[in-house]
Amino acid sequence: MGPYDKMFDRNHDGELDFHERVDMDDYYDRINGVGIYENTSTDDDDELEIELSEAGLDLADLDLMDEDEIAEALEDAGLDPDDFDF
Repeated sequence: MGPYDKMFDRNHDGELDFHERVDMDDYYDRINGVGIYENTSTDDDDELEIELSEAGLDLADLDLMDEDEIAEALEDAGLDPDDFDF
């Protein structure tokens, strides 16, 4: 048993059972940013979200709109719809 395994050995029997190992694997995935914890957004996505947020718009709301509604929302927020690709 490795030194870090001990913190997941909740019943202190010196072995990791299935649930303890799953908790350990999940923990390592989380701290290493892999698996379901992997950040899949790009810098471009982050910049777009920031720009829209500063204009009072939410990217999630825009995803629910058709092209005309998006263009209108962007214009109402003072942005040029031609600068965006949805």
